Amino acid sequence: MNGKSGQCVCISVSSNSRRAALKAGLGMAVAGAVGTAGVFVPRVSLAASLTKKERDSLTPDQIIEGMKRGNERFISGKAHQHDYLAQKRSSASGQFPAAVILSCIDSRAPAELILDSGIGDTFNARIAGNIANEDLAGSLEFACAAAGAKVVLVMGHTDCGAVKGAIDNVNLGNLTGLLAKIKPAVDATKYEGKRTGSNIEFVDMVAKVNVQNTIDDLRKRSEILSSMEKDGKIKMVGAMYNLKTGKVEFMT
Repeated sequence: MNGKSGQCVCISVSSNSRRAALKAGLGMAVAGAVGTAGVFVPRVSLAASLTKKERDSLTPDQIIEGMKRGNERFISGKAHQHDYLAQKRSSASGQFPAAVILSCIDSRAPAELILDSGIGDTFNARIAGNIANEDLAGSLEFACAAAGAKVVLVMGHTDCGAVKGAIDNVNLGNLTGLLAKIKPAVDATKYEGKRTGSNIEFVDMVAKVNVQNTIDDLRKRSEILSSMEKDGKIKMVGAMYNLKTGKVEFMT
């Protein structure tokens, strides 16, 4: 650890050392003394994936806070130097992700990079417009109820093409049915200006409403996720990624 900057030194250490570092880092994070070091993936060792013990020791709030700090590292250009091959080897025999992220397929919004997470840290589901259907709800149920993830993050982004298509009533094969799932957000967005896909302000407002609609839909669609959230086992939270600034704004 660099005492001046609070940043993690990017070196590979043993699995036992990583667990010790995680425990120490988590303790400091709870006390509010780690600066920009992450809670979600507080890697002194970047060559190991999360273990079950490490993941189970984290609360949903700590995982969300770690995501925020990971995004801060991404924005500042101080993302961890991940040894992805080593992470691949350490996770080959089992995975214990802390969160599942439902995001858009946009090539400019890769959740793992934006949140500075490594292999084995998160489940990732991507679909145009970050909407939820039966198959995606089932995937999220697997991630949380079967595999132990504690956070469901629905992440939209600015200047979303799928949202533009829904606003402008685009018809294109199977995409037409997908965009129909975004249209309730268009109707629900209160806006007095130009309500077209060329108005980026309106597009971004609809995208944010669509994120909340997806979360609400998941709660209605999945008794499993809804029950886990009520019992405090998981948290479902929304966020918007800004393509220009790189900032992920979490919705409370």
